Amino acid sequence: MAFSFTFAPPSPEDLQAGTLGKHLREFNYRTVGEYPQVQPVRLDVRDRHGRLVAGIRSYVFVYWLQTDVLWVAEDQRGKGLGARLLGMAEAQGKALGARNAKLETFEWQARDFYLKQGYGEYARIDDYIQGQYLALMRKPLE
Repeated sequence: MAFSFTFAPPSPEDLQAGTLGKHLREFNYRTVGEYPQVQPVRLDVRDRHGRLVAGIRSYVFVYWLQTDVLWVAEDQRGKGLGARLLGMAEAQGKALGARNAKLETFEWQARDFYLKQGYGEYARIDDYIQGQYLALMRKPLE
């Protein structure tokens, strides 16, 4: 039995419409019911000159707040900006229905910072890059 398939990048129309994601959601809904689409949570901090000194990029999906990026300029660290940004993102996430938060951080980045903010490490991937591990962390928001 011969099959004929074409493997190619998605069309701009399919990317714009989110066709692949729609198909997956339809499948998922049969098991877990409908859930809200991805909802972004993005905040920037700028100084009085307009310079970006900190920011966070997160999103809420299936009742979890996922933080992908939290960055604070080196000359602004230790002033509470990171904790305040994270707290604001968590509050926005809760308002959007998130019950928990999760993120990943390398051991040399901000693991200790996240522990201080109430996150716990639930897994790690050893030797992820140059002998360093990647910590997977989570926190209940309720």
